[in-house]
Amino acid sequence: MKNYTITVNGTVYDVTVEEGASGAAAAAAPAPAAKKPAAKPAAKKGGAGSIKTTAPMQGKVLRIPVKPGQAVKKGDVLVVLEAMKMENEIQAGQDATVVSVDVAVGDMVETGQVMVTLN
Repeated sequence: MKNYTITVNGTVYDVTVEEGASGAAAAAAPAPAAKKPAAKPAAKKGGAGSIKTTAPMQGKVLRIPVKPGQAVKKGDVLVVLEAMKMENEIQAGQDATVVSVDVAVGDMVETGQVMVTLN
């Protein structure tokens, strides 16, 4: 018997696998493990214009409701990212002004890629 921890769409499962007589594996019913908190948009701080809002996951940019020069409040949506057929709203981590939008609608982004720079 082997025990594995598997994450599916953000839900963690503890799974026990038994080997059958023919070498085929049979999985026990997954039992949800403790849920991890939802990821927050990553924001890196530095000098002026250096609050970098990065992609928390890889995906496709669907909408960008902000423009350079626009003032945003904490929680305002900066980018809508499609990942695993779900729309994820990437929000401002604090009150700021948009310095630059570093992606375009339709772009594929990787985890950690800068999408919006705030000041």
